[in-house]
This record gives sequence, structure tokens and C-alpha cells, in this order.
Amino acid sequence: MAEWLFWSIAELSERMRRREISPVEVMAAALTRTEELEPRLNCYVTLIGEQAMAAARQAEAELARGQWRGPLHGVPVGVKDLFDVAGVPNTFGSTILRHHIPAEDAPVVRRLRAAGAVITGKQLLHEFAFGTTSTNPHYGPVRNPWRSDCVPGGSSGGTAASIAVGTTYAGIGSDTGGSIRIPAACCGVAGFKPTYDLVPVAGALPLAWSLDHMGPLARTVCDLAICMDALTEAPDRYTGALAGALRCDWRLGIPREYFWDLLDPAVRTGVQAAVRHLESLGCSVHEVSIPLAPQSQSILAPIISAEAACWHEEWLQERPHDYGSEVLGRLQAGARVPATAYVKAQRLRQQLREEFAAALANVDVLVVPTVPIPAPAIGQETVVVDGTELETRTCMNRLTCPSNLTGFPAASVPCGSDGGGLPVGLQFIGRAGADATVLQAAYTFEQTTTHHTRRPSL
Repeated sequence: MAEWLFWSIAELSERMRRREISPVEVMAAALTRTEELEPRLNCYVTLIGEQAMAAARQAEAELARGQWRGPLHGVPVGVKDLFDVAGVPNTFGSTILRHHIPAEDAPVVRRLRAAGAVITGKQLLHEFAFGTTSTNPHYGPVRNPWRSDCVPGGSSGGTAASIAVGTTYAGIGSDTGGSIRIPAACCGVAGFKPTYDLVPVAGALPLAWSLDHMGPLARTVCDLAICMDALTEAPDRYTGALAGALRCDWRLGIPREYFWDLLDPAVRTGVQAAVRHLESLGCSVHEVSIPLAPQSQSILAPIISAEAACWHEEWLQERPHDYGSEVLGRLQAGARVPATAYVKAQRLRQQLREEFAAALANVDVLVVPTVPIPAPAIGQETVVVDGTELETRTCMNRLTCPSNLTGFPAASVPCGSDGGGLPVGLQFIGRAGADATVLQAAYTFEQTTTHHTRRPSL
């Protein structure tokens, strides 16, 4: 295995720019490792190896001519099988769209290509992105690279697992209730959900249009920033914010309610240790209150399910047998949500947004766990946390869904592991539009610890 497969994008890019290593070498190594691990992990729906090698050869020729497009130039990047890639099936993890082949790239894919990224293929997800485990009834489960009998989180599970094992350096995912941050936490990588509508959603399947966010997963926070520069077509905006921004005077908000309830002991220990570490650097900790936070999931449920059912209305009537039972049940329940329940949820959502804004008024970021538990076993329908039995899929998005309701930016980075080596995630949440601040705070933690340097032993 080539050691460079686990370099950061920043390091790889500089080496390729100096022509110490070529995009063709990197892509060949990544494809070899993918072929080796794919039977064990099931990260891809469609691997486009020949196209990727052709793009790598083009990148190599451009670099030889001194035509450097930026730090993503020649870097292997995966795409969740939710985004249109021209000429490549976009299944959305379903059988209904197994043969759907878009004619053009989604804007986010087009922007990645313009930045020089080499697209490796379409990565497996939870069916129609409507779940937190990436256990797909049509294509099989994505497996966690730290323990193959566990889920990688969802719905962007294939993307996170691929990054963790060094077959891609970054990927683009979607996040409607936590689908970037949950797999990032479960697989021990970094994930970022930007402010709502900052990254375009066109060319991707809507799950719930008022909740959907698009954003990157990568190995480090700096790599997230590199991807954000490309996805927002703002060169150096986010990477520039990290340059010289290793601060130790962050004002950290710790919510009094909800976020510290029903946590696995390993998660509680890891996140508390992370907060103490930040305090030891000179950060200050301030308790804040978000009284409506405990209602987050009950607010989210009618919104996400009703909006999803609306989009799927025709297929639900004509092709219900083509859905997996889990997603079909959720969509059918969404079709029965009363208009009054939907409107009430939207009104409470606005109140929750105002409470989050007030909590963030005198602090820089909120610091909370990402997922209440380490990755559960594949097929495990319930978990017991603090003596309380919870449905697995809803337990996993308890702490991520509030940021989808508010639309505020949030990042997850590794902060430890449980006794079996499964990763634990730390989440930073900021004000609307304060995307750079969230990345800076996450960068401060990451760069003063070593959690992000751990690798699965595959």
C-alpha cells in the first residue's frame, strides 16, 4: 500500500505540484486499493476507473505544462450516488433509478472537476438518502472500516468509509438530518455541513428541500476547507481563514439541555476530554440554554417525512414494491402527515432557530457530541443508552438534526474511540454564515491532537 494514500490533500497537492509524485501514480494506487477492499467494504455503486485514469493523465499533462488549477488538481475524490455525474448511472441507492444516466454534471461535480479533482465513481448510500446506517436493501450494506460487522453511519456511508481507508482523499455528500456528520463520526474522518444554501443542491435528489445541505467529507479540516473553496467557487476563502488561525481563545458554548443526555460512556468520556483539552489551551467554556432542543426530532420528523413523501408521491402510488421496507414505511408515514402538523413543526422550527441564535450570541461556537453512540452493528434495530432503549436510526441523528432545522453550519472531527477502537466524533456548531469560524475552531482542536491520524487496520 502506498503511504501517500493517507496524506492530506494539502500535502499530496504540494508534492504533485513539485512533480515528486504524479496524479497517475496516485490514481493507480487508489484504484488498486479500492479493488482490494471493495469486496469487504462495499463503498461503491459504480467505480469509473478508466475515466478516472484518463482524468489523472490529463492532470499530469497539465501539471507538466505548469497549468496548476489548485490544491485539488489530480486528487481522487468520490461522489455520493445522489449527485449527477454525466454519463454515469445515478441510482440514489435505489432500484427505481438503477438505469438513470444524467446528461450533465451537478454543479458541485462541475466545480470539483474545474478545480482539477479526479472523480473516482459513485459511492453507496442509504436508499434515497433516507436513513442513518447505509444498510442498503438493494446493493448490500456499506461496512465500517474499523469493524466490518458495524455500520459506517449514513446516509453518506460509502463516501466516509472510502476516505477512512485511503481509497479517496475527499468526497461530496448530502446532509438532511446528519448524513455527512454521522458517517464522518462513525468512520473517524472529518465532515462539514455548511450553512443552508451555501453549496448548490441542483443536480442532486431532494430528500427534504427545506433541510437538505451539500458539503464535503475529508481526512482533515484543512482538506474540508480546500473542498469548500472549490464548492463555493471562492478560492482561498476557507483555506485562507485557516492560515495562521490556530487560536486558543475560542469562547465555547456548552448547551445545558439535550446534547449531553443519553450518551454512550465512550462518547461522553471522549467529548468531555476534548472540551477539557480546549480549556487547557486557553479556550473559555460558557453554559448556554436551548430550551426547545429536546423537541428537535419531533420537529424534524413531520417536515422531513412529508417533504420526502411529496417528492416520491408518484412512485409511492405506482411502484411501492420497488422500495426497501424501511424507506417505504417512512415515506408512507410521511404521506399521512396532516398539514396542521407540518405547519406547527415549521413554526417550532423558527423558534428553535431563534434559540440557537441567542445561544450563539455571546460565544463563538457550540461544542457537543456528534453521534450519541459509536457505530452500531449492521442490522441492530435498537440500542440501549443510559438504560434507555432507543431505535438505532433515530438515536444516531439525535444530535445532528438540530443544525439541519436551523440551517447553521456544523462540523464533525474525531476525538477518541471506544474500547473496541470505533471512533467518536466531536461536533462544532456556529452561527448562520459563520462557516469559516466553525472550520477554524475544529481546526484548532484537530491540530492540537492526534485523533485524525489514526487509521483502520485494513
